[in-house]
Amino acid sequence: MASREQHRRQLCAGIKTLGLALEDSKVEQLLDYITEFAKWNRAYNLSAVRNIDDMIVRHLLDSLAVVPHVAGQRIIDVGTGGGLPGIPLAICYPERQFTLLDSNGKKTRFIFHVKTLLGLHNVRVENGRVEALEPTQLFDGVVSRAFASLADMTGWCQHLLAAGGKFYAMKGQFPKGELAEIADRYQLVERIDLRVPGEAGERHLLILDRAV
Repeated sequence: MASREQHRRQLCAGIKTLGLALEDSKVEQLLDYITEFAKWNRAYNLSAVRNIDDMIVRHLLDSLAVVPHVAGQRIIDVGTGGGLPGIPLAICYPERQFTLLDSNGKKTRFIFHVKTLLGLHNVRVENGRVEALEPTQLFDGVVSRAFASLADMTGWCQHLLAAGGKFYAMKGQFPKGELAEIADRYQLVERIDLRVPGEAGERHLLILDRAV
């Protein structure tokens, strides 16, 4: 089994390839997070990925790939699961506020544990369905990673966006058909082809805005 130092080297190499510059303290937080993720995954089934080396690629680096592209002070990660991409984003942006929402109580208990363990005061955890969430303050961005179709994501989450807010949808293959379904209501502001170190499959980030 790989040591923490080997995991650190793997993560740092990936961060460098992504063109990011993270302080050592943030790298350590990311390693602490994925270590806890792997530990809790054995009992809580947070992910189908079982090997921590693969988790670094498919969870951490995949989430970190969107770091330069997500804007706004208040962000909600919908269908966050075990905290992806919300926890990595919150570690990278301690000055921003992140709400992590999931309907699975086991997963939100894990996220609350990680928030406490890592001292992430900029993270709020919500357990429930997105349609039922009534925030006191709207969000600048709604982020989702393999959460739902674009039609469902925009339909279920439209009440969460502040004026000028954006949807950030993390996808595998470019979802041309899904975009056509919502073309009368939402426009594609930007398509970003992500290059995740160690990941051969296609990855895209779609930034959506309300159609004018």
